[in-house]
Amino acid sequence: MAPFLLLLFLLSKAASDNTDVTVHPGDDVTLKCQAAGPSITVLKWIKPDLEPEYVLFYRSNTMQTDYQNKDFKGRVELVDRDLKDGDVSLILKNVSSIHAGTYECRVKDGVSRRKKRAADLSILRTIRTIRLQVTEPDSEDGNSSPVGRYRGLAAGVLILVAAAVVGVLMYKRHKNKRSGPSADDDDADEASAIQVI
Repeated sequence: MAPFLLLLFLLSKAASDNTDVTVHPGDDVTLKCQAAGPSITVLKWIKPDLEPEYVLFYRSNTMQTDYQNKDFKGRVELVDRDLKDGDVSLILKNVSSIHAGTYECRVKDGVSRRKKRAADLSILRTIRTIRLQVTEPDSEDGNSSPVGRYRGLAAGVLILVAAAVVGVLMYKRHKNKRSGPSADDDDADEASAIQVI
Protein backbone atom coordinates (compact mmCIF):
# COMPACT_ATOMS: atom_id res chain seq x y z
CA MET A 1 0.00 0.00 0.00
CA ALA A 2 2.83 2.42 0.87
CA PRO A 3 4.47 2.12 -2.59
CA PHE A 4 1.11 2.84 -4.21
CA LEU A 5 0.62 5.98 -2.09
CA LEU A 6 4.16 7.14 -2.90
CA LEU A 7 3.53 6.65 -6.62
CA LEU A 8 0.22 8.53 -6.34
CA PHE A 9 1.98 11.42 -4.55
CA LEU A 10 4.74 11.60 -7.17
CA LEU A 11 2.24 11.56 -10.03
CA SER A 12 0.16 14.31 -8.43
CA LYS A 13 3.31 16.39 -7.86
CA ALA A 14 4.36 15.93 -11.49
CA ALA A 15 0.87 16.88 -12.66
CA SER A 16 0.95 20.05 -10.55
CA ASP A 17 4.11 21.19 -12.36
CA ASN A 18 2.39 20.84 -15.75
CA THR A 19 -0.26 23.27 -16.87
CA ASP A 20 -2.55 23.61 -19.88
CA VAL A 21 -3.38 27.14 -21.05
CA THR A 22 -5.83 28.00 -23.84
CA VAL A 23 -5.91 31.40 -25.56
CA HIS A 24 -7.26 32.97 -28.75
CA PRO A 25 -5.15 34.46 -31.55
CA GLY A 26 -4.22 38.06 -30.82
CA ASP A 27 -4.45 37.64 -27.03
CA ASP A 28 -1.62 38.27 -24.58
CA VAL A 29 -0.95 35.41 -22.18
CA THR A 30 1.08 35.07 -18.99
CA LEU A 31 2.89 31.75 -18.60
CA LYS A 32 3.28 31.51 -14.83
CA CYS A 33 6.44 30.13 -13.25
CA GLN A 34 7.71 30.48 -9.70
CA ALA A 35 11.27 29.62 -8.66
CA ALA A 36 12.15 28.59 -5.12
CA GLY A 37 14.11 31.74 -4.33
CA PRO A 38 15.06 35.19 -5.59
CA SER A 39 18.72 34.42 -6.41
CA ILE A 40 18.19 33.44 -10.06
CA THR A 41 21.36 33.73 -12.16
CA VAL A 42 20.06 32.11 -15.35
CA LEU A 43 16.51 31.80 -16.66
CA LYS A 44 15.50 30.06 -19.86
CA TRP A 45 12.04 29.81 -21.32
CA ILE A 46 12.27 27.30 -24.15
CA LYS A 47 10.00 25.66 -26.69
CA PRO A 48 11.75 22.32 -27.34
CA ASP A 49 10.31 21.83 -30.84
CA LEU A 50 11.96 25.03 -32.13
CA GLU A 51 15.44 25.68 -33.49
CA PRO A 52 16.76 27.69 -31.76
CA GLU A 53 14.57 26.71 -28.84
CA TYR A 54 14.96 29.92 -26.81
CA VAL A 55 11.79 31.92 -26.23
CA LEU A 56 13.58 34.01 -23.61
CA PHE A 57 17.14 33.75 -22.27
CA TYR A 58 18.06 35.83 -19.21
CA ARG A 59 21.54 35.82 -17.69
CA SER A 60 23.54 38.26 -15.56
CA ASN A 61 20.48 40.51 -15.08
CA THR A 62 20.00 41.07 -18.82
CA MET A 63 17.98 39.55 -21.64
CA GLN A 64 20.15 37.72 -24.14
CA THR A 65 18.24 38.36 -27.39
CA ASP A 66 21.03 37.00 -29.64
CA TYR A 67 19.89 33.45 -28.83
CA GLN A 68 16.16 34.10 -29.11
CA ASN A 69 14.01 32.42 -31.76
CA LYS A 70 12.80 34.95 -34.37
CA ASP A 71 9.13 34.07 -33.76
CA PHE A 72 9.42 35.53 -30.24
CA LYS A 73 11.52 38.66 -30.82
CA GLY A 74 9.61 41.69 -29.55
CA ARG A 75 6.76 39.48 -28.25
CA VAL A 76 7.99 38.39 -24.81
CA GLU A 77 8.86 40.03 -21.54
CA LEU A 78 9.14 39.03 -17.91
CA VAL A 79 6.35 39.88 -15.48
CA ASP A 80 9.09 41.11 -13.12
CA ARG A 81 12.42 42.00 -14.76
CA ASP A 82 14.09 41.96 -11.33
CA LEU A 83 12.84 38.40 -10.65
CA LYS A 84 11.79 39.44 -7.13
CA ASP A 85 10.56 36.63 -4.91
CA GLY A 86 11.44 34.12 -7.63
CA ASP A 87 8.68 35.23 -10.03
CA VAL A 88 9.99 34.19 -13.46
CA SER A 89 6.62 34.33 -15.27
CA LEU A 90 6.65 35.17 -18.97
CA ILE A 91 4.25 37.42 -20.90
CA LEU A 92 3.72 36.37 -24.53
CA LYS A 93 2.09 39.14 -26.58
CA ASN A 94 -0.17 38.92 -29.63
CA VAL A 95 -0.32 35.13 -29.69
CA SER A 96 -0.79 33.32 -33.00
CA SER A 97 -1.17 29.66 -33.93
CA ILE A 98 2.60 29.29 -34.41
CA HIS A 99 3.01 29.84 -30.67
CA ALA A 100 0.98 26.77 -29.70
CA GLY A 101 2.97 23.97 -28.10
CA THR A 102 4.95 23.05 -25.01
CA TYR A 103 7.00 25.58 -23.06
CA GLU A 104 9.52 24.84 -20.33
CA CYS A 105 10.66 27.23 -17.61
CA ARG A 106 14.23 26.45 -16.48
CA VAL A 107 16.27 28.22 -13.83
CA LYS A 108 19.65 28.16 -12.16
CA ASP A 109 19.97 29.82 -8.79
CA GLY A 110 22.97 31.75 -7.49
CA VAL A 111 23.99 29.34 -4.73
CA SER A 112 27.34 28.73 -6.41
CA ARG A 113 29.64 31.79 -6.66
CA ARG A 114 32.04 30.33 -9.23
CA LYS A 115 32.26 31.62 -12.82
CA LYS A 116 29.45 30.47 -15.05
CA ARG A 117 30.53 28.62 -18.18
CA ALA A 118 28.46 27.39 -21.11
CA ALA A 119 28.72 23.85 -19.72
CA ASP A 120 27.06 25.04 -16.49
CA LEU A 121 23.86 25.81 -18.42
CA SER A 122 23.08 22.10 -18.49
CA ILE A 123 22.53 22.31 -14.71
CA LEU A 124 19.34 24.32 -15.17
CA ARG A 125 16.28 22.76 -13.51
CA THR A 126 12.94 22.58 -15.32
CA ILE A 127 10.44 23.85 -12.79
CA ARG A 128 7.35 24.24 -14.97
CA THR A 129 6.02 22.81 -18.23
CA ILE A 130 3.11 24.59 -19.91
CA ARG A 131 1.13 23.38 -22.92
CA LEU A 132 -0.25 26.39 -24.78
CA GLN A 133 -3.26 25.88 -27.05
CA VAL A 134 -4.27 28.63 -29.46
CA THR A 135 -7.87 28.21 -30.64
CA GLU A 136 -10.24 30.25 -32.74
CA PRO A 137 -13.28 31.59 -30.85
CA ASP A 138 -16.62 29.85 -31.47
CA SER A 139 -18.84 31.90 -33.76
CA GLU A 140 -21.87 31.65 -31.42
CA ASP A 141 -20.67 32.87 -28.06
CA GLY A 142 -17.18 34.17 -28.81
CA ASN A 143 -15.30 31.66 -26.72
CA SER A 144 -13.90 28.25 -27.39
CA SER A 145 -13.87 26.38 -24.14
CA PRO A 146 -12.37 22.90 -23.82
CA VAL A 147 -15.28 22.13 -21.46
CA GLY A 148 -17.74 22.82 -24.28
CA ARG A 149 -15.87 20.48 -26.60
CA TYR A 150 -15.93 17.74 -23.95
CA ARG A 151 -19.67 18.19 -23.46
CA GLY A 152 -20.19 17.74 -27.20
CA LEU A 153 -18.03 14.63 -27.19
CA ALA A 154 -19.91 13.22 -24.19
CA ALA A 155 -23.26 13.86 -25.90
CA GLY A 156 -22.02 12.09 -29.04
CA VAL A 157 -20.85 9.06 -27.03
CA LEU A 158 -24.18 8.97 -25.17
CA ILE A 159 -26.10 8.96 -28.48
CA LEU A 160 -23.93 6.13 -29.81
CA VAL A 161 -24.50 4.04 -26.65
CA ALA A 162 -28.27 4.62 -26.82
CA ALA A 163 -28.32 3.63 -30.51
CA ALA A 164 -26.36 0.47 -29.71
CA VAL A 165 -28.81 -0.50 -26.93
CA VAL A 166 -31.83 0.09 -29.19
CA GLY A 167 -30.17 -1.93 -31.96
CA VAL A 168 -29.50 -4.88 -29.63
CA LEU A 169 -33.10 -4.83 -28.33
CA MET A 170 -34.49 -4.72 -31.88
CA TYR A 171 -32.23 -7.60 -32.91
CA LYS A 172 -33.38 -9.74 -29.96
CA ARG A 173 -37.04 -8.98 -30.68
CA HIS A 174 -36.61 -9.86 -34.35
CA LYS A 175 -34.75 -13.05 -33.45
CA ASN A 176 -37.54 -14.13 -31.08
CA LYS A 177 -40.17 -13.58 -33.81
CA ARG A 178 -38.17 -15.64 -36.33
CA SER A 179 -37.77 -18.60 -34.00
CA GLY A 180 -41.54 -19.22 -34.24
CA PRO A 181 -44.31 -19.46 -31.67
CA SER A 182 -43.62 -21.45 -28.53
CA ALA A 183 -45.71 -24.39 -27.24
CA ASP A 184 -47.51 -22.07 -24.81
CA ASP A 185 -48.50 -19.81 -27.68
CA ASP A 186 -49.96 -22.81 -29.58
CA ASP A 187 -52.09 -23.78 -26.53
CA ALA A 188 -53.35 -20.20 -26.21
CA ASP A 189 -54.30 -20.10 -29.91
CA GLU A 190 -56.15 -23.44 -29.57
CA ALA A 191 -58.04 -22.23 -26.47
CA SER A 192 -59.15 -19.05 -28.20
CA ALA A 193 -60.31 -21.05 -31.26
CA ILE A 194 -62.48 -23.31 -29.02
CA GLN A 195 -64.12 -20.28 -27.42
CA VAL A 196 -65.04 -18.88 -30.82
CA ILE A 197 -66.93 -22.10 -31.69
